[in-house]
Amino acid sequence: MARTLRILFLTSLLLGCSGRPTQTASVGFLNQTLHSDADLWAIWSLAQKSVASQINLNPVQQTVGNTPPDILPGDSRSLSVMPHQLTVAPQPDIASSVLAASGIHRPDPTGMISCPQPCNVGYTTAYSHYDPAATIYASSWESSENSFRDILEYEFENQILFALGYDMTWR
Repeated sequence: MARTLRILFLTSLLLGCSGRPTQTASVGFLNQTLHSDADLWAIWSLAQKSVASQINLNPVQQTVGNTPPDILPGDSRSLSVMPHQLTVAPQPDIASSVLAASGIHRPDPTGMISCPQPCNVGYTTAYSHYDPAATIYASSWESSENSFRDILEYEFENQILFALGYDMTWR
């Protein structure tokens, strides 16, 4: 009987401690950049505010196909979307010789990386995955403070829009 009570006590203690995990437990970045977590949080906050004010659902399509913008009003829900173990990492730039073979002429470092499927372009400055969540950018942008911020803000907007259920086909 005493053993049964000890097992019940330990089981309830373990269940009470484990409980349901809080959402904040996984909130944050898996930061592989040269920038601080505070820098990434500041950029995330800019992205939240941007999505809260206005949404352009097709900036890539506008660039590639000369299509009119698909502008929506902002979505205030963006202010409550948080990154959950979002990997933010650089990837080495594609060499200018590789880009030249595709008809793109840029000096090294090119500031471009391959964009994996289902990308609508072959090369880009950065891209985002959503499962698992990751934002990858060309490593040469790391030292360009303003460009780095702008590139990550756009990709963080994509992460937020995906979390809110928007169509990401042309983002």
